[in-house]
Amino acid sequence: MKKNSFLEGSFIATASIIFVKILGMLYVIPFYAIVGVKGASLYAYAYTIYNIFLDIASAGLPVAISKLINEYNTLGKKEAKVRTYKIGIIIVGILSLISFLIVFFFAKYIAIAILGDLSGGNTIKDVTLVIRSISFAILVIPYLAISKGYLQGHHFIGPPSVSQVLEQIVRILVLLGGSFIIIKLLGFDVSIGVAVSLLGAFIGGIVAYLYIRGKISKNKDQLDLDEDLPRDNVESKEIIKKIIVYSLPLIIMDTAISIYHFIDMVLIIRTLDYLKFTAHDVEMITSSIVTYAPKINMIIASMATGMSVSLIPTIVSSYVKKDWKDVNDKLNKALQIILIISIPMAVGISLLAKPIWALFYQPNNYGTLILALSIFVAILTNVFVITNSVLQGLNKFRVLYICIFTGFITNGLLDVPLMLLFNKLGLPVYYGAIVATIIGYSLTIFMVLTTLHQKEKLTYRKTFKVLGKTIVPLIFMIGVVLILKLIIPLNIASKISCIVYIAIISIVGAVVFLYTSYKMNILQEIFGFKFLNNFVQKMTFGKLKLKK
Repeated sequence: MKKNSFLEGSFIATASIIFVKILGMLYVIPFYAIVGVKGASLYAYAYTIYNIFLDIASAGLPVAISKLINEYNTLGKKEAKVRTYKIGIIIVGILSLISFLIVFFFAKYIAIAILGDLSGGNTIKDVTLVIRSISFAILVIPYLAISKGYLQGHHFIGPPSVSQVLEQIVRILVLLGGSFIIIKLLGFDVSIGVAVSLLGAFIGGIVAYLYIRGKISKNKDQLDLDEDLPRDNVESKEIIKKIIVYSLPLIIMDTAISIYHFIDMVLIIRTLDYLKFTAHDVEMITSSIVTYAPKINMIIASMATGMSVSLIPTIVSSYVKKDWKDVNDKLNKALQIILIISIPMAVGISLLAKPIWALFYQPNNYGTLILALSIFVAILTNVFVITNSVLQGLNKFRVLYICIFTGFITNGLLDVPLMLLFNKLGLPVYYGAIVATIIGYSLTIFMVLTTLHQKEKLTYRKTFKVLGKTIVPLIFMIGVVLILKLIIPLNIASKISCIVYIAIISIVGAVVFLYTSYKMNILQEIFGFKFLNNFVQKMTFGKLKLKK
């Protein structure tokens, strides 16, 4: 296996995650056609609960293992590193079993908490069934995450990235095949079809785990797993303590996010029901905000996730060496890469929200309006992930707690008031929930960046400079997209028409943005001319070279 540098590791991890998310976007087209609004809502309910308990079982452990392994590697403590991995496996086994038992046996009470008094849509029995179905994945995914964390801690980014792709492909095959056979061929109820499709997460996790275990077994020498290593002067109690200290903030952070999404979902359902929306519209709006708009948004939001996989171990290395200049440079570089890619993508998707929603699902005014605004949450999610990854790498856990909880409590408190305010102003009610999310994320990011500047003297001048320059190519892109929207005809009822419309406008818009950015030396400043030139040559099979 080959070790990867920060930039190379970021590219590999981000590329694989984006590919996985693209698959995640594309499968919803046939899946939505099979299960309809009712099935889509059930899927959203099940995955919201699954994410909460998966976070409890494993959210912080893979990163904690990755950090600790990198730390012991840097200090030359190989045996302690291996012992960390083995202890991590035991901890995650206990947590995943407990989480599975809670979800499976308390599924009915969770379903009651979700639906409340809402009637005319999915039943308590339906929601209970799908929650129990997804619970089996909690037994395997944490083990997969820990094994990937061990490899990432050694800067091996390739195999974990491949396993993600493999897991997603298997999951989608089971999801689509299972739902189609159960609902369309055998004629069973939609709830049974969704329950079967959710088993794809469990089966995909098993396949990916077997792949990762195979890679670890074949490369034991590089991972120091085949050596009879002398015991390091590190007590197991110290390792357990460090795993808890490193992982607890991440578990709290990710669980807080998942719990907020659950609370957000419940508050939206309750408020829309209070405002006399029909059960069909309530479930349509809620599932769009919680699951189906994020399915499209994830193509942007996934970039920071991929980058953090490589960022955290390298930040740890710099922190251990007390190289604060390198920490500052890496943070600014990560922010610049995220912003230069995610901002034009978000603007483009917002401008093309109507045909994009029609392509993935079906023409729907609720979905179009929700996507057009919620896509900008993806930009903030990216910056949120990057800034909090730096806090994790620097062990700033107290700051992490304060910033995250302040942002999400603000978010939760604003949900209902803003929805009621927007209703009073004659604006889309659900925009209140999205705006509350934007305010919450923004507050958290502002607090993190301010704290890092005050405590560690980190500066963001380079990032602000690049961000200011980006306005020019962005304006050119928006102008071109708006002109093309007036010229190119669109038949919203035809998916082929939507594909052609989106493809032409997005390609032209992207070319305009990239060309203008290149001419203004923005891309060279962020990525470096050498990296850009090598990338272009690989993409064109050596036929095209950039000129300085």
